[in-house]
Amino acid sequence: MTVKTEAARGTLTYSRMRGMVAILIAFMKQRRMGLNDFIQKIANNSYACKHPEVQSILKISQPQEPELMNANPSPPPSPSQQINLGPSSNPHAKPSDFHFLKVIGKGSFGKVLLARHKAEEAFYAVKVLQKKAILKKKEEKHIMSERNVLLKNVKHPFLVGLHFSFQTADKLYFVLDYINGGELFYHLQRERCFLEPRARFYAAEIASALGYLHSLNIVYRDLKPENILLDSQGHIVLTDFGLCKENIEHNGTTSTFCGTPEYLAPEVLHKQPYDRTVDWWCLGAVLYEMLYGLPPFYSRNTAEMYDNILNKPLQLKPNITNSARHLLEGLLQKDRTKRLGAKDDFMEIKNHVFFSLINWDDLINKKITPPFNPNVSGPSDLRHFDPEFTEEPVPNSIGRSPDSILITASVKEAAEAFLGFSCAPPMDSFL
Repeated sequence: MTVKTEAARGTLTYSRMRGMVAILIAFMKQRRMGLNDFIQKIANNSYACKHPEVQSILKISQPQEPELMNANPSPPPSPSQQINLGPSSNPHAKPSDFHFLKVIGKGSFGKVLLARHKAEEAFYAVKVLQKKAILKKKEEKHIMSERNVLLKNVKHPFLVGLHFSFQTADKLYFVLDYINGGELFYHLQRERCFLEPRARFYAAEIASALGYLHSLNIVYRDLKPENILLDSQGHIVLTDFGLCKENIEHNGTTSTFCGTPEYLAPEVLHKQPYDRTVDWWCLGAVLYEMLYGLPPFYSRNTAEMYDNILNKPLQLKPNITNSARHLLEGLLQKDRTKRLGAKDDFMEIKNHVFFSLINWDDLINKKITPPFNPNVSGPSDLRHFDPEFTEEPVPNSIGRSPDSILITASVKEAAEAFLGFSCAPPMDSFL
């Protein structure tokens, strides 16, 4: 069987078409995986492990901060290792305050649910995390870091806001802004790529959010279309701050190997110290994907993809403007010291000719009409969420309060490890 096409490659056979579909499916599945699960998968692939770059990466065993790739479960922390960030400013919140309506996302440690607060009748996205799963992978510091970053986010229009957090004996709860315009990834899946004006608008709002985080000495480290949401009007909202690194000064560096395979900067793959310019590399990768449909160095073969990131020159097709080409070349510069943003951070991106049409004051005040309107009818409109999530039943255990849980020794240890988690941002932060 042969399918005729007008593509330059000529005849597309049935088997070749099936191969293309397989590549797309593999790409989609890989994008949904956490880096920890992904690394363990390639570690079990004898062919992939023979590649020298993969071998080098898999040798990382003693990072200085909690590592996402640590596959060896460890016991819960001892009392001397307990995290205590102070007394709760919202001690009365509990799961029974909410009607949990739909699953709208899933992660390594739990789920994100659409919930309606019974008293306020307001809708929220509630991120529910299992303490045991977090402790098993030694991720408690990343979770607390996420909470800390969320507490600082409330003043920026393109960062998801935390209303408050609380905990039960076995779970952590983030009560977040409910954003239902869909993931940027979801819209890219449907449309394959965006026209340049639309990509410019999204890139500008993303850059503004990253610049704000950098002003707080926070490096985001995990920019990808799955972590970029659209609100009901079509504006960008960055979410998922679990990989953020705090206290990185202008010239400061860190060295933890983390991120998402397609977007790892060369210095991260080289296991070299890296700085906030890692976020500008990721912005370049996301902009490239918005314009071309795939990340810049993507390959189904992970070892080949890593080799491409490290060694392959950036290739740009001629269907974009010179300003877009120049911006991509600056952001996707393999040498971080020469990368756009290395000298003056966000100001270099903001002043690039590609963004000359953007009025940044209007942008930050949401006075620019988004190029795409999700057209959601209200909070119950879930058309832009993946049915893989929304069709899943809401677990009964999500809404249990501490007094309805059988408190075991391991649950007690888990509860003690997250002392001080429950919190609410200062009220004046929302003004």
